Amino acid sequence: MKIQTHQFGEVEYFEDKIMNFTTGLFGFEDLKQYLFIKPEDSYFYWLNSIESSDLAFPLFPVRLIDENYPQEENNEAFGIVTLNSDPLKITINLKAPIYINQNDKSVFQKIIDTDKYPVHYNLFSE
Repeated sequence: MKIQTHQFGEVEYFEDKIMNFTTGLFGFEDLKQYLFIKPEDSYFYWLNSIESSDLAFPLFPVRLIDENYPQEENNEAFGIVTLNSDPLKITINLKAPIYINQNDKSVFQKIIDTDKYPVHYNLFSE
């Protein structure tokens, strides 16, 4: 199968590579199928919607920021990144991570109920 994406152009994929949300992302609850993409030349992973192929979310593994970040069994936590042309203004959402299980291709988003993790955490600093 193929989809035309905004970020990567045409992407070919097999059905067994589709990641499935049970409830969808906050604000995008109707979109439940995504491709998990890791370009070779990027620090970021991408979650690209199959149902709305122009919609893609840059992700960053939160354990690289905080090795004690709350984990869910058999899942890896990723924060959605807000990109900016100024690297010092690139932020990551640590409050509502996306948990990905690459074995069973399941994905869910969860709000971390503590003030320790902000919605806009600066990914880079001087």
